[in-house]
Amino acid sequence: MAEMLYRLGKFAARRAWLVVGAWIAALGLAVGAFLTFGGTLTEAITIPGTATAEVTDRLAKELPAASGANGRVVFVSEDGSALTAQQQAGISAALAAAADVDGVVQVVDPFATEAQRAEQAAQVDAGEQQVTDGRAQLDAGQQQLDDGQAQLDAGRAQLEAAQAELDATVAQVGESAQTQAGQAQLDAQKAELDAQQAGLDAQQATIDQGRAELEAQAPQLADARALLEMAAEIRMVSTDGSAAVGTVVFELPQHEIPDATKQAVEAAISDAVPAGVTVDYSAEIAQEAISLGGAAEAIGVLVAGIVLVVMLGTFVAAGLPLLNALVGVGVAAAGAMAFSGAVEMTSVTPVLGAMLGLAVGIDYTLFILNRHRRQLRAGMDVHESIGLANGTSGNAVVFAGATVLIALLGLNLTGIDFLGLMGTVAAASILVAVIVAITLTPAMLGLLGRRILPKKHRDETTAPVAHEPAKPMGNGRAWLSIVAGVGVLVVIALPALSMRLGLPTGASEPVDSTQYRAYTAVSKAFGAGVNGPLVVVADVPEAVSEDELVSVQARIGGQLMEQDDVVAVAPVGTNDERDMLVFQVIPANGPDSETTTDLVHALRALPVDGGEGTFAVAGNASADIDISEKLADALPIYLAVVIGLSIFILIAVFRSFLVPIVATGGFVLSLFAAMGGVTAVYQWGWLSDVFGVSNPGPVLSFLPTLLVGILFGLAMDYQLFLTSGMREAYAHGAPARSAVMEGLHAGRAVVTAAGIIMISVFGGFMFSHLAVIRPLGFALAFGVLLDAFVVRMLIMPAVLHLAGDKAWWLPSWIDRVMPDVDVEGAKLERRHPGVPGGTAAPQPAQVD
Repeated sequence: MAEMLYRLGKFAARRAWLVVGAWIAALGLAVGAFLTFGGTLTEAITIPGTATAEVTDRLAKELPAASGANGRVVFVSEDGSALTAQQQAGISAALAAAADVDGVVQVVDPFATEAQRAEQAAQVDAGEQQVTDGRAQLDAGQQQLDDGQAQLDAGRAQLEAAQAELDATVAQVGESAQTQAGQAQLDAQKAELDAQQAGLDAQQATIDQGRAELEAQAPQLADARALLEMAAEIRMVSTDGSAAVGTVVFELPQHEIPDATKQAVEAAISDAVPAGVTVDYSAEIAQEAISLGGAAEAIGVLVAGIVLVVMLGTFVAAGLPLLNALVGVGVAAAGAMAFSGAVEMTSVTPVLGAMLGLAVGIDYTLFILNRHRRQLRAGMDVHESIGLANGTSGNAVVFAGATVLIALLGLNLTGIDFLGLMGTVAAASILVAVIVAITLTPAMLGLLGRRILPKKHRDETTAPVAHEPAKPMGNGRAWLSIVAGVGVLVVIALPALSMRLGLPTGASEPVDSTQYRAYTAVSKAFGAGVNGPLVVVADVPEAVSEDELVSVQARIGGQLMEQDDVVAVAPVGTNDERDMLVFQVIPANGPDSETTTDLVHALRALPVDGGEGTFAVAGNASADIDISEKLADALPIYLAVVIGLSIFILIAVFRSFLVPIVATGGFVLSLFAAMGGVTAVYQWGWLSDVFGVSNPGPVLSFLPTLLVGILFGLAMDYQLFLTSGMREAYAHGAPARSAVMEGLHAGRAVVTAAGIIMISVFGGFMFSHLAVIRPLGFALAFGVLLDAFVVRMLIMPAVLHLAGDKAWWLPSWIDRVMPDVDVEGAKLERRHPGVPGGTAAPQPAQVD
């Protein structure tokens, strides 16, 4: 590999314009591919196969109206007073304009909805009043009927007494004309009483029928009343009338909605908003332009440039790593975004690739450039120096890039598509950065010649200076370094024990963004839980008839209302067979709260209506919970793979058993310390004003997994560039403890500069316009800070010092089976003795 890179470097230096032209063409092709084939980036993060995804897919088939995405439009009066009738009419007109946008299937007018609900409540009130009045009327009629029955019974008693008296008279004197006339009179009276009884019986039947109808109506009204009361907190107009929320229902799921549709909705509504009213949009509608850089990122690159100028002493030399990194980022980012038309790609994916490509691109070019400058100052020929720098430091760059690339590609092992795609795109960015470093860097160095040096060094030659072996640090200093370094990392890592994972909500957005304003306005006017409604599906064993539907909905809704942290429940609909009932459930707290997570799990374990099946839960809040938990489950496996990879690679490189253990243990310490810092800032809210954390909450769910892969690769870079110098000094006969300090002195300048550059670039992304990228930028910047300056330059040298010769011990059987990896190109140096410090005298310097 080293020899091939040596020849590649010399070829690129001699055919510089060919190589430069090739990269310009590659950049043009990548940009052209993006413009031709690029598609839509999405803010939505999905994982197929989760419980939420299964429910969503089922709703799409059985209840399509509930499967499309929806977003909120929040209207608030500027002075805080109740919205006037004119303003309400203007808001309704604005929403109606959005309904005409292609891709929108429905808009929900808050005032019309509240009017309908008020009408429903009035109908229930009227029905209940009718039942009350009907009962009163029936009771009055029953009383009259009872009085008439009593009178009739009294008349019948009198008739029976007269009949008995007449019968007694007939028995005594016999039948006569007089007794016959009396009997006829009694028969007539009895017939009249029978007729009256028939009338009373008919009236009683009417009353009984009316009472039965009322009693049948009463439970329906009670169920309707119960549903209204359960849904009372699902308001669309605030209680003081100053805020209203409209809903836009899209035809497609969230990740499939074109940007043009969202932008058209915003434009239609914003153009029609009445005076005195502000409008803001939830994250499902608000679509900011995806950009790979902003002011904060530019400041980070500027700081990196200042570091390069200070280190290299010339603007030409300092500009070369920046130029190469930008070329690599342009090719990689445009190429990645060209695939967005073929695959579902989140907006953070190309930004992550650009962030990594920019940081490592600068560092990788710097490593080669630094070696080349040292060789030029020692009097080496320009082209020979370029070839040797490419074969030695370039070889190390290839190996370091390969470790990062492998770790990032390993994200595909998690089985999570969007995370695997992130890793693949980031790995492609690293690959491009490596290729740029070993091809474009030699070409540019060939064009610049000795102008890469400051003017005062271009015409002078500095011969290698023999020096005494470095003085070891001392056991006391070593122990102090280990105890202090490990202690600091452990203390910083402690907050990670309480880390909670989640996905960004509107509360995570910048305070001046429309998403943040919409989220906070809804929380203030309607309650935090309205920002994270749950879609709850209940499967019933038998189809529900239309007459029984309200009763069943009320009964199951009441069961949901009994759960802790539920403030409102409303039926959404049923499938055609009426054996699946869908409800909207409003939690007491926001979508990123622990209580909402507990509620989702409680509902999924709750039997439906006392039966055997349990509730299924969907919705954005539920999806975020499922994604976070699946990512958390995948992290230990991925971490184990990375640690195993780390140990194997480092054993092969350094022919040592202790160095890989120390390097890997240091990586784990810096990893958890970085997670602790992220938890303290983004979850606990420490220094929130400094880092622009508007609303502390759960840590980005895929941050730990990404951090493992990225920080591992960067940590191995620094380990390589420091420990290789130690190994080289030891192999050349320096005492083990002196070799540690010689390697540290030789590599710390370039590692310090590289670390500061990494921190600057990643730090610029801490203030990105993307809520997803900010904590990731912080985690990487903080992780590099701890790993480079605490682990690699403090703890690791101290441990190797205390170990002495044992630091380089390796069992013979392992040494035989391990591949011989010549990372620093030592064999190449021996084949080309013109290297400073080699066996032959340096060649005369030449100027291109």
